[in-house]
Amino acid sequence: MSNPTPSAPAVTFTKTVPGGNRANPTTEYSALLRTVRDAGLLRRRTGFYVMMFSAVVLALGGAVTGFILLGDTWYQLLIAGALGVILTQFAFLAHEASHRQVFTSGRANDIAGRTIANLFVGISYSWWMTKHSRHHANPNVIGKDPDVERDFVSFVESDAAKATGIYAWATRRQGYLFFPILMLEGINLHRHGLQTVFGRGKVDKRWVEISMISTRLAAYITAIFLFLPLGMGFAFLGVQLAVFGVYMGASFAPNHKGMPVLPHDSKVDFLRRQVLTSRNVKGSWIMDSYMGGLNYQIEHHLFPNMPRPHLAKAQEIVKEYCDTHRILYTETTLSESYGIVVRYLNRVGLAAGGDPFDCPAATAFGR
Repeated sequence: MSNPTPSAPAVTFTKTVPGGNRANPTTEYSALLRTVRDAGLLRRRTGFYVMMFSAVVLALGGAVTGFILLGDTWYQLLIAGALGVILTQFAFLAHEASHRQVFTSGRANDIAGRTIANLFVGISYSWWMTKHSRHHANPNVIGKDPDVERDFVSFVESDAAKATGIYAWATRRQGYLFFPILMLEGINLHRHGLQTVFGRGKVDKRWVEISMISTRLAAYITAIFLFLPLGMGFAFLGVQLAVFGVYMGASFAPNHKGMPVLPHDSKVDFLRRQVLTSRNVKGSWIMDSYMGGLNYQIEHHLFPNMPRPHLAKAQEIVKEYCDTHRILYTETTLSESYGIVVRYLNRVGLAAGGDPFDCPAATAFGR
């Protein structure tokens, strides 16, 4: 649980400029940023992250101990599931280090993030930094945000319409298939990491990442098949990767899926681009821990280097600010958010082969 933070000062903003026009967007965001900074919410909380890292390492040690003590038994699959959760918690910490939330030094953050991502989680830090930086710059912007690019799932109708055959059948039902498909996301994340570090593109600290990922992969697989029979070893890997994939996807998906998707050439100021395309998830400190602070997605996008313990206090300021400036601030429960994701993906997926409920004449002549 985070330590209490100082109370934020009262927030007073000007809604419009003379003449009734909207205030200068740059000035609007600057005022919000200044208020947050004056409240001390951008100060680093290194002690919090040391505590979190220690707790996750302790949990990892407990899982390893349980793995050794249990021996040749199918109860090992419980350890595999726990390991999937623990590795996701490590991924949250790597994500926060990549945003410079942990240390004041950029180099220290990079060392921490690269070590956790590559050596503990087994995902390329360089790949993640490149992809995630593009996402933060243009969330939900077609052609700019890699998180809305077509993969197995289509996030815009134009991509869904390209699906053919059995892929079209799956795309029309992609909302219902989304969470089951996340069981393969763990493999997908590791695949992207390996393709990046061994690929031809530019990779920062390539050989450091190769050595870390290779060491982690070799040690992990050796340990599993050294202690477990072949079939049980593969089952262990399958469960761990499935839990890891679902947990990662279930933490990141509620934040932007089903929110407005912007055209490639859209002209939207930074403040509104971040707020209107993001969705927060309600909850207590338990939700903060479960989602690694990603439940405060709006505040995280507005202030990417804000430490996790300060996000809740920042939310109070941002919500009041958005209300004053009539900027739609979206916040739902976790279950509501998952429901929105499923319905949105199904609606987009109907573009694959057409909506079976469409009237042919209406389709031909337009709506």
